Amino acid sequence: MTGYRKEKQGKVHLKKTRPPKKSKTSNPCNCLSYVISFIRFIYDFIVSLIFYYVYKNTPSKTLPPVEDLLVLDSCTTIVNKIKNKEVTCRLVVECFIKRIEQVNPTLNAVVDTRFDKALVEADEYDKLIELANTEEKINLIFDGKPLFGIPFTSKESTGAKGMAWTLGLVSRTGMKSKEDAEVVKSLKTAGAILLGVTNVPEINLWCETRNKVYGQTNNPYNTNHSAGGSSGGEASIVSACGSPLGLGTDIGGSARIPAFNCGLFGHKLTTGFINTKGMTFRKGTEKQTMVSVGPITKYAEDLTPVIKAFLGPEKSLELKIGQEVDLSSLKYYYVDKPNDPRVSPISDELQIVLDHVIEDITSITELPPLKVKFSGTRYSYSLWRHSMTKEESDFCATLGNNQIRVSVWSEILKTVVGRSNHSLAAVLKLIDLQLPKVNAVWADAEIEKLSNEISTLLGDDSVLFFPSSPTTAKRHCEPFLHPYNFAYWAIFNVLKLPVTQVPLGLGLNGLPLGIQVVAGINQDRLCVAVAKHLELTFGGWKPPFATSTMIN
Repeated sequence: MTGYRKEKQGKVHLKKTRPPKKSKTSNPCNCLSYVISFIRFIYDFIVSLIFYYVYKNTPSKTLPPVEDLLVLDSCTTIVNKIKNKEVTCRLVVECFIKRIEQVNPTLNAVVDTRFDKALVEADEYDKLIELANTEEKINLIFDGKPLFGIPFTSKESTGAKGMAWTLGLVSRTGMKSKEDAEVVKSLKTAGAILLGVTNVPEINLWCETRNKVYGQTNNPYNTNHSAGGSSGGEASIVSACGSPLGLGTDIGGSARIPAFNCGLFGHKLTTGFINTKGMTFRKGTEKQTMVSVGPITKYAEDLTPVIKAFLGPEKSLELKIGQEVDLSSLKYYYVDKPNDPRVSPISDELQIVLDHVIEDITSITELPPLKVKFSGTRYSYSLWRHSMTKEESDFCATLGNNQIRVSVWSEILKTVVGRSNHSLAAVLKLIDLQLPKVNAVWADAEIEKLSNEISTLLGDDSVLFFPSSPTTAKRHCEPFLHPYNFAYWAIFNVLKLPVTQVPLGLGLNGLPLGIQVVAGINQDRLCVAVAKHLELTFGGWKPPFATSTMIN
């Protein structure tokens, strides 16, 4: 790892913080690096140009403006309004049901609903408040249920009692979950009310949301663009104000990718603190896994109560969730180039927004953020691919609903003639499994080295800014030609660190920009604290629909 600081002199202009450029001809490795970078630039440009023309004459569908201003509120604000009897739980649930019905035909995000049951549960909560005729009794109710009356949605691959549970597999069409996953139970215990479940890619393993059961989910900012994956349905409906809270999961950026694409906050908890039972085929007994829960919200303030709901009182206390953080006392670092030759470099506007973040943080701390470089990030995809081999699952069997093992060769033939029941992403995963595996000894050593470097650097008093993505959300299917770019997110699943994806406004094309805030193990509260600060500075979530001056 290398880094450098610059003396603080008022406003920071990052171009002044960079070390002098070395001669391109100083050594053969530099020359090769520039050649690879140039080829990568040409490739990315051509792919982008092709998809521009593919969608040039396809207008994006526009979302209707909200009719009920309540759906614009944060979960925290809604809970306070319910507590103060300004609104009823039934009214809250009705408003979000109405919004889902308005926007879902355009987005195809919500794939199964339980609206009638949600209204019954809302009425039961309203009766509790009515019976609690003293302020003390009302406070007691809300202390035990910090998400009291908050509607939420959950991805379809995470079991929810009575809800569709196909995982995007044609062979599971019509299948319903018989019980709630543990993470769903956690939110219900905290007082949240499930509205329905949302679309996912097949078996969750792709950075777009599309399958042959429900079809494709659209980005609310531009329906020609991807909502991301695998929690794409969640992010799409939350950003469109159909749900104030999305329950995502994250094994390779599955919550943070769609949160970025849809302009939201997405947090990956420190790995190992949640029970995985009911998340796809997981039993909650895995010896090790990279997967973690990933709440998706419009507002940073909502992350804290949701994280507390997932962790429970004891673990929340252990991780000091909600404890005040003195941002001026933290140390800050940043990476602008992961240097993995398989991934695209970040675009100019994402570099600019990173620069602005560094400038902003410099204004609140004595030492400006330090630019760092980790040699291990150049192997991000390879290290994630190796770590996936340690997951207790058999993709070929999972794809066959654990009834048969799907054959890569037969699926390739079926795909060519248009007879496969599986998505192209799933078939590509089957092909990837046939490729040579990463050297396990080398990969384990690199992971340990990188983990030690970052953990030593961050400790319990630092955060790392890391690019969310090389570009804004791609057009539908374009990620097939950029299959490794998700490594920007996936490397932190490998390292099992807490990460918050933070929205930073909209780019020139009207699509969201963002950045990842990474902290040391168990330091989730630092990520959230910095996310709240950046929300104040950059404005956070921007509505993907026209709003009146009153709403703004």
